[in-house]
This record gives sequence, C-alpha cells and structure tokens, in this order.
Amino acid sequence: MGKNEFLTPKAIANRIKAKGLQKLRWYCQMCQKQCRDENGFKCHCMSESHQRQMEVFGQNPTRLIDGYSEEFERTFMDHLKRSHRFSRVAATVVYNEYISDRHHIHMNSTQWITLTEFVKYLGRTGQCKVEETPKGWFMTYIDRDSETLFKERLKNKRLKSDVVEEERQERAIKKQIERVEQSVASSTSENEAGYSDSQQLHLPPKAPKAPKAELKSEPGAKVAFSLGSSSKLVARENIESSKVVFEESEADRSEKRIKSGGNGAKSGSGSVLDEMMKEQEKAKERSNRKDYWLCEGIIIKVMSKPLAEKGYYKQKGVVRKVIDTYVGEIEMLDSKHILRIDQEELETVLPQIGGLVRIVNGAYRGSNARLISVDTKNFFAKVQIEKGIYDGRVLQAIDYEDICKIVH
Repeated sequence: MGKNEFLTPKAIANRIKAKGLQKLRWYCQMCQKQCRDENGFKCHCMSESHQRQMEVFGQNPTRLIDGYSEEFERTFMDHLKRSHRFSRVAATVVYNEYISDRHHIHMNSTQWITLTEFVKYLGRTGQCKVEETPKGWFMTYIDRDSETLFKERLKNKRLKSDVVEEERQERAIKKQIERVEQSVASSTSENEAGYSDSQQLHLPPKAPKAPKAELKSEPGAKVAFSLGSSSKLVARENIESSKVVFEESEADRSEKRIKSGGNGAKSGSGSVLDEMMKEQEKAKERSNRKDYWLCEGIIIKVMSKPLAEKGYYKQKGVVRKVIDTYVGEIEMLDSKHILRIDQEELETVLPQIGGLVRIVNGAYRGSNARLISVDTKNFFAKVQIEKGIYDGRVLQAIDYEDICKIVH
C-alpha cells in the first residue's frame, strides 16, 4: 500500500484536519486548494502546479476576475433567493451561510474587496434593497422572476377587467333607472290628462244666479250653510248648532281619489328603484368581498405579539408592496425598517374625522373616501366616496375593517 493512499492513516488524518472551513487567506482560488497554515500556503505558492496556473492567470487576468465575480454573484444571489426570499436579513448572516460550503467562490478572487462594497453593488444594480443601520448592512431580495411578473400582470389584468365590468353594470343600472323614471312620468301625465278630461265632461251645469236677498233671522237664531251635490250654497237655520258646516261634494271626493292613486304610482316606482339599487349593492358586495384586503399605500398597525420583543408590536407602518396577495412589505414609520408580515397579523387604521381612507374590501373596494363620522358602539363608519364613478356617494354603515387610512 502506498504512502499517501486513501485509506492510510496519514490520508485519513489529513481529511479530518481539512474538514470544515479554513482561513480564506490560505486558500488558492486558481488551484482550488485550501492550506491549513501559512507555511503550507507558502509551499503551495512555490510549487510547479501553482506556477503554471499563475502563468495562465497572467495571460488574461481581467477575464478570470470577471468570471469569478460573475460566478460569485450568481451563487450568492441563488442562496439569498432560496433562504431569505421574503425577509429582511443582515448581509453578514447571508455571507456566513454562503461560505459554509468549502468549495464556494471566494471573495478575494473577485473584483470586490469587502462585503460592504459587494452589498452596495447589489443595491446599485437593483437586485436587492439595501440599507445601512447601526447593526450593520441589511438587505432584502427583490423578486424579478418571470413567473412572479407573469402573476402580477395577470392580477393587474383581472383588476382592470373588474373595473370595466363594474362601470358597465353601473351604466346599465343608470339606463334602467332613467327608463323607469320616464315611464313613471308618462303614466303620471296620462292620469292628470284623464282627470282634466273627466272634469270637463262630467261637470254639472252652472246654476242660474239667484237674486240677492237679505236673510233675516230672529234674535238668538243661528245660521248654517251646506254645500250640496248641486254645488250651490244653501242657507238654513239651525238653532241647535253654532258651527258653519261644509259638506264635501262628489267632485271633490273623486279628485282626492285620483290624487291618492297618482301618489301610489309614484311610491310604487320608488320601491322598484330601491329594490333595483339593493340588488345592485348585493351583487357588488358578492363580487368584491374577498378574503384578502392588503393594498399599497395604506397605513396599518402591526399586531404580531412575537415581534413585541423587537419593538414592532402595535406600531404603525406603510404597505409598500403586496406579495402573493396575503403578505405585505411594511415600512415602519418610526424606525424605517422593512418587514414582511401576513395580513392576519395586521390591523387597519382609521384617521381623524375628515381624513382620507381607502375602502379595502366590500362593494366599493379600491375607492378612496373621506371619513365623515364614526359609530364606536357598533364599530361602523360613515364615509363619502371621492372621485371615480361613485363620486359623492355616501355610505352610511361600513365596517372598521373595510376601510383604512392612506398615505397623503
């Protein structure tokens, strides 16, 4: 058996010693050899194989450094994408996880001398969102995969189609309301015309004017007048009664019946319009009521108790981005830190009376409105929609959870 074969004690001891991460300054990237101490690295640099590799490097150093840099960047970003795709993490944590593999591309063979320079490069190229804090550099992966972009395009397309369909339904409802109002107006005018014709046809003939006469009565006697069916004034003496009685004629009774019938038609048309509006509201509520409500540009409150240790519990932030419908990328208002939190651990925020809110769920989802009043007992709010196809519409009772304060 040879001196340096695989199963010899010396070979086994060397493999045990070489196991794990060694110092990077004693690693030769060209030869891909890790030395355990300075003397070993010096001997390696004097070896014939290393000299040949350095001759290859001297022929085109820029090309080799660029190749190592590209490979280091690609493998680093792959690790960040797999391990910390949806979180904000310290750059040193990602780097320590990356170099745990003995066969990785070392940074001392790339164009970047320090980790800080590499993190700044990722921020300039738009691959990550980086920020410097008292605890060091933090980075957040920016997902630009074709699949994610395709999903976002489909989502935007669905939202646009929903808006177009809603506008179409709104126009159809307006046309129906106009038709009903026109039919009610025409029926009312026909009833009035019919009533005037009947008056002209069935009015009793005028009675001849009676000669003027003076009515004399005994002292203490009372005089009463009644309007009979012939529409003439008849005077009669009535000692027992002290009132002037006007009895209703048949023409007056018929006129009241016609008027009451006209009012009944109007009230019936009003009930039809109310029913149509209620059905439209129910249809919009069914189509726009979702199990997700996050959207960009709203101010929320973090209600995650596990984050209380880090000081984020019950703190407010702004939703900068929505990921996979249910996860929000939150920028905290106080610390400016970026968090990614599920909507189950978030809560809507209400502004002061007169402030702007966004309707995040329900029939008028996506509309901006102004807060008019708040019912603290029933947890309802009264808002007035601003802009859009529902401009000026007042919603009397909308849940707190369906509206949220927006960034000015």
